[in-house]
Amino acid sequence: MHANTRLTKRYTVVDNHLAQHRELTLIAIGLAVHIQSLLAGARIGIKCLTARFPESEARIASALRELEAAGYLERTRERLPSGRIVTHTVSYNQPPTLRRAEPVRVRPPRPKPKPDPEPTPAPATAKPPPPPLPQPLSPDPDRHRVAADLLAGLRCHDPRLLLAEHDVRRLAPGVATWLERGAAPDSVRHALTANLPEAPRHAAALLAHRLTALLPPPLPPTPAVVRPHPFQNCERCERAFRAQEPGCCRDCDPNASATSAQGRYVAAPRPHHVHIPQAPAPQLHDPRERGRVRRVRA
Repeated sequence: MHANTRLTKRYTVVDNHLAQHRELTLIAIGLAVHIQSLLAGARIGIKCLTARFPESEARIASALRELEAAGYLERTRERLPSGRIVTHTVSYNQPPTLRRAEPVRVRPPRPKPKPDPEPTPAPATAKPPPPPLPQPLSPDPDRHRVAADLLAGLRCHDPRLLLAEHDVRRLAPGVATWLERGAAPDSVRHALTANLPEAPRHAAALLAHRLTALLPPPLPPTPAVVRPHPFQNCERCERAFRAQEPGCCRDCDPNASATSAQGRYVAAPRPHHVHIPQAPAPQLHDPRERGRVRRVRA
């Protein structure tokens, strides 16, 4: 059972080939681990190691010879420029013979990334033609002349709207359509000159777009107002009735129903008129009795 702690600093990696070596003594294995834990350039002579560990020089020297024979140490003698001879020791975590026996792993070369294909330019689509200008339903020379004068006079309101003569002739039907639909000339002028860009590239194209895109709808038809016939006085009974022409009312004219059906006149509805005849005055033979007789009235 192992109670291991994950080490992140101050640790040495030791190969199991060394830690579990069957031919090396325990002193040699421990000495090899100690040497591998030292920094490069540290002194690992026999006297330095004897001063560090309680083992004798003979046992330490014997352990160094074991490690050298197993391939974990390589000691060479070098002469310094001063003439002094020193021992240069190289420590291996794996013996060179073991490294040669292991197959060398050659990483396959990474395939070069394929360059991204160049984006194919999208086929140039033909620009759709502009919509046609609106045309008036009925030709009117006066309206066409007003439309042409309105277009020619736009430069007086904004110098950027200076139009050529052929542009005025081409745009005049569009303005005439606006006028035909009930738009006032001032309203058309305001719609064409309001919120202009600072430097319009083509004034005629801008006006053609506005005449097409801002075209107002036609006005709804005005409902026909049916006026009643005027009042007429009956030629017989002086009664008021409605009719196109003067004449008699239905009560006085026996052909009133037929005449009304033809649209000559229509009598106003009134209560039935009762005519009470007056009694004739008695004939007086004696002039003296004339003052005594009263006239009978209804």
